[in-house]
Parts: sequence; structure tokens; C-alpha cells
Amino acid sequence: MKKSIRNFLVLTLITFTTFSFTTIKKEKKKINTTTSKVTWKGYKVTGSHNGTIAIKSGTLSFDDNKLSRGAITIDMTTINTTDLSGDYKNKLDGHLKSDDFFGVEKYNTATLIFSKVKATGKNAYNVKGNLTIKGITKTVNFIISIYGNKATASLKVDRTKFNVKYGSTSFFDNLKDKAIYDEFDLVADIELK
Repeated sequence: MKKSIRNFLVLTLITFTTFSFTTIKKEKKKINTTTSKVTWKGYKVTGSHNGTIAIKSGTLSFDDNKLSRGAITIDMTTINTTDLSGDYKNKLDGHLKSDDFFGVEKYNTATLIFSKVKATGKNAYNVKGNLTIKGITKTVNFIISIYGNKATASLKVDRTKFNVKYGSTSFFDNLKDKAIYDEFDLVADIELK
């Protein structure tokens, strides 16, 4: 019995000593807002539109070189359509910024805060996050891949969960070819400082 207690105490002491001197390397990297970009694509019955939107600020955090956390703020006032030009582009940009869609005068930023990160491979992670658009926060899931100081993430967003209902067949009848699908795509190409 005394030998068992002594072995247990020695094992506990070795374990405590090992963990006391083992440190996790933590690193927080800022997103380079100049070289990073987010593209969007929205779909309607008669086709689609795409464009860009700017990252205002953001960081990705790493524990022992593995992604552990993240936070990104998007500047909603920079919504930009890239598949149109002239009056058509200006009209769509203005409509997307209006209260019919994202109401950027009142809600000039959107945020994505990572709440859970799980490695699925050497450079890939499944992320659960809290996305806030128009002051409404919902949980989203997406995949992010990181290679050195570059990261790529893509996600589908159901706009109706954020009170963006314009042209949605989920809320309006008889829209026919004026219908706009509820989900839109976001792809972020991120460069870290």
C-alpha cells in the first residue's frame, strides 16, 4: 500500500513538473485589410450578381500554430457590384445599401466571431461562429483553410435570418421572375500581417 501511494505521488510530481514547464505558444495575427478581400454572389430566378465588400478589421489567433479563435469586422458601406456598370451598377449598389436589404446607414458594420474551431486536417478547420448582420446574431458554420499567412473561407448565408426579406419567396407570393433566393455566398481571401 505504501509503495502504491509513493508511486502515485512520484507520478503526480512528474506530471505536475512536466505541465508546469510546457507552454503553449499563442499568437494573434492581424488581417491585412488592404490585400484581403471578400467577394459575394447573390442569386435570383433570372440569374445572379456578384461583387466585393471590404474587411474593416480582424484577427486570427493561433495556439501552437493551430487556429484557435478569430474575429472579423466587415465595412457594410463598401458593398460593391462588380458584374454591372454605369447606372445599373449604381442602382443595385444603392438598393443593397438601403433598408430593403442591409440598411448600411444604421448598420454600417457586420461581424463574425469564431466561437468554436476544430482542426480537420493539417491546414483545414471547421468553424462555428456568430455572424451579426443588421444587429441580429445567428450561428453559422464554415470551413477555413490556412497556408502560412494566407487563409480562405467560404460560407453560405441565409439573408432572411437577418431580416433581409426583400424579394424572398419565403415571405412574398407571386414574385415570379422578380424572386431573389434567400442564400448568398461569401468567399474571403485573407492575408495576415
